[in-house]
Amino acid sequence: METYLVGGAVRDELLGFPFHERDWVVVGSNTQKMIDAGYSSVGKDFPVFLHPNTKEEYALARLERKTGPGYTGFDFTAEESVTLEQDLERRDLTINAIAKSESGVFFDPFNGRTDIKNRILRHVSLAFCEDPVRILRIARFAARYHFLGFSIADETMSLMKNMVNNGETDHLVPERVWQEFTKALSEKDPHIFVSTLNKCGALQVVFPEIHQLFGIPQPPKYHPEIDCGIHSLMSLQQAVKLFGSLEERYATLVHDLGKALTPKNELPQHIGHEKTGLKPLKTLNTRLGVPNSFRALSSLVMEYHTHCHRAFELTEKTLLRVLEALDAFRRPERLKSFLICCKADAQGRTGFENRQYLQANYFFGAYLAIKNINAQDFLQQGIKGAELGKAIKKERLRRIKDYKENSQAAYKIMTSK
Repeated sequence: METYLVGGAVRDELLGFPFHERDWVVVGSNTQKMIDAGYSSVGKDFPVFLHPNTKEEYALARLERKTGPGYTGFDFTAEESVTLEQDLERRDLTINAIAKSESGVFFDPFNGRTDIKNRILRHVSLAFCEDPVRILRIARFAARYHFLGFSIADETMSLMKNMVNNGETDHLVPERVWQEFTKALSEKDPHIFVSTLNKCGALQVVFPEIHQLFGIPQPPKYHPEIDCGIHSLMSLQQAVKLFGSLEERYATLVHDLGKALTPKNELPQHIGHEKTGLKPLKTLNTRLGVPNSFRALSSLVMEYHTHCHRAFELTEKTLLRVLEALDAFRRPERLKSFLICCKADAQGRTGFENRQYLQANYFFGAYLAIKNINAQDFLQQGIKGAELGKAIKKERLRRIKDYKENSQAAYKIMTSK
């Protein structure tokens, strides 16, 4: 029985990239031998075991055979005769098909180390075409290692396009799509995940609502990049720079879905896109089983982001209405997330990347001006029932009005200097 470190740990060690988990492959063994050696069987679909001391995963070397469509249509064998090279050959990319022995010797039959040196993402064999999830994975790796200069080999991109054209991506299940998507959103350059899927044609299959944005024009005065799809990716990049959470990155990416539905005779204007986008957003969220926290923030950002952009023009009633819609008084963290998304949207335009976004400060200032209004103060005055709500709202509006007047006066002083 021989054991080898494989996969991401070997790849990232060679890249000098941080890794937290180690996976091992075992050659020349079987289930009974593993159990006899003290390993615990945990594999539901494949023969995977936990080391008795380290609790790291050890999988028997295996061969796979395509038996049906999608990523579940496989049979496998994990006999003792399966070699290390045979196990590595079934893996997706050459950079993931490198093994390291316990003595520190690398086994690299598919030249993964050369591709690491040349910053290339390349498929190991034509078996790559048998699993549509690999399209999502390679797009995710492209996003992860973009900052290191990695690109996808031309022949691998051709395979990905053929897989899409042959309908392999039609068999992707929402759970796996969302799983890979959220992993990609956590990377340094998640926009590369989307652009890679768009390049190979998979975006139209798995994220049609986002795909439809590409090629839709916007007014050059406000959007020098013009294309709605490009703007969405630029906004996502800004959300990353603002250290946005996964929910904030997602909400930023999808905030303009409604622009894909603008009638052609109204282009490049997009009047009312904040409302028309809610339906495709709901469809997307439902299809992918998007968690509630993502759904809530993305819907609010979509519906109210232009309110934030026009913050200085809003009446006190409208300002209060938006704060109430955001549930800002009970959930101030949601207001902060909303403002991060709005800022990312505003700066996600060619030439606007470093421009100040004072609207966010102004909006948050309005919240601070009224957040300490206490219902108890009115109760002590004998105000209760329906009148209590009216009194609180009246006081909130009064304070917002004062805030607006003071802010405008301060702004005039600042700009006159």
